[in-house]
Amino acid sequence: MEINQLTAAEERVWRAFPRGEAVDFRESAGEDPADGGSWGAERTVRAQVLRALLLDGPRQDGEIPSLSLAGARITGRLDLQYATIDHPVRLRHCHFEQAPRCYAARLRELNLSESVLPGLVAHAVHVDGVLRLTRTRCTGAVRLGGARIAGSLYLESAEVAAPGTEEPVLQLNQAALDADLWAPGLRTQGQIRLHGATVAGSVNLGEARLSHPGQAALDAETFAVEGDMLVRHAEVRGSLGLRGARIAGRLDLSYTLLSHPEGSALRASSTTIGELWLRKGPPMEGGLNLRRAQLDVLFLEPESAPGEVLLNHLTYGSLVPHEPAERRLPLLERDRDGYVPHAYEQLAAAYRRIGDDHAARLVQLARQRRHRRTLPWYGRLWGLVQDVTVGYGFRPMRAAGWLLSLLAIGSVAFALHHPQPLKPGEAPPFHPVFYTFDLLLPVISFGQESAFAPRGGYQVLAYVLVLTGWILATTVIAGVTRTVSRQ
Repeated sequence: MEINQLTAAEERVWRAFPRGEAVDFRESAGEDPADGGSWGAERTVRAQVLRALLLDGPRQDGEIPSLSLAGARITGRLDLQYATIDHPVRLRHCHFEQAPRCYAARLRELNLSESVLPGLVAHAVHVDGVLRLTRTRCTGAVRLGGARIAGSLYLESAEVAAPGTEEPVLQLNQAALDADLWAPGLRTQGQIRLHGATVAGSVNLGEARLSHPGQAALDAETFAVEGDMLVRHAEVRGSLGLRGARIAGRLDLSYTLLSHPEGSALRASSTTIGELWLRKGPPMEGGLNLRRAQLDVLFLEPESAPGEVLLNHLTYGSLVPHEPAERRLPLLERDRDGYVPHAYEQLAAAYRRIGDDHAARLVQLARQRRHRRTLPWYGRLWGLVQDVTVGYGFRPMRAAGWLLSLLAIGSVAFALHHPQPLKPGEAPPFHPVFYTFDLLLPVISFGQESAFAPRGGYQVLAYVLVLTGWILATTVIAGVTRTVSRQ
């Protein structure tokens, strides 16, 4: 392209390029590039001129060329697909008539901050530095699937929406970032897709507003993050899907609203996460799916838990903050799968690891009571007997209380009415306490039961004491065996 074919605005950009100088057409710092459609020829640059500069623009000895343009209206499509661009590309505060195309291009740096675009087509793009879309407004999809970015991707306070399209509005599936995904304050209307993407640093979605009601607002299956994923003070309307993701650091959802009443607001099944923080936020509107997840730390405040959970085969090393068992147990009752023994075992183990044996016993007792509701009538009846008598072995003092009460009743009754000896000449002296002991605890014998035979109502009392003694003995043995097996 010859310089005599350029407009005055384009010639200014052309002459600045070889020296790496910035060109700023803005008339005021506060002007809105959304109004760029009305900007005149004095600040209009054709996309083909920018393409010619980047592919074969002039050079000047001793200078490093770069394209640095602000406040311009860019007409036509900036088509850089398959191109290799060795110069930084900075197109800030600009208004694009058509979505730039950088499919499979290789760029040194791309900065479209604070610009207004009808979308961005950049599948499989390679960026040797950073890609900046800070405060960028896109009215179409941003396609970065398969992108390779050596630095960070910046999306602070960016806005992405694509009315009328069913595809994800922000596509980062299979993308690889060697640094951070930095997007505090991001606003999206539609789905963010992160399937198979990897981030070597951290992800920051603090104060983001992600909206895709009734569907997935963020779909990140098999997403991998080597650092933290921060979604603090955010609002997610639509499901937050992380199935099969791996987050080495912390997934922090503190102070965040998760709303997806149609299903699981947070789907983190089969994930591996260092720490999951669910705290200080309103209760989830929707379910919490942590099936088969592996967590080192689960920070879950009971107030932040939803009305429905899926916890089967969830494993965690520690559970914070420390709460009484009575505050944790209602969550297990709300499992969509019904009675899930593994969830009770995990909670009891978490209490045992911090030395709270009392809470662990309460959890195990709740587990047995919950299990009892799944049994046939005769199993429920026997379970009720075990519960009332010895608390399934987790309330041993209750058994002692029953024994002492029955011992007192029997001793008083038989002291007032001695049973008749079977062999008067050979019977030992009658002792009501020892006789009651023989009835209650047949494994211990004081020689009283075999020597005396009560009659009438006292015989019925003797049978009741014998039966009660056997029930107490078997339930205590069963409870002790169960407790020892879990140590």
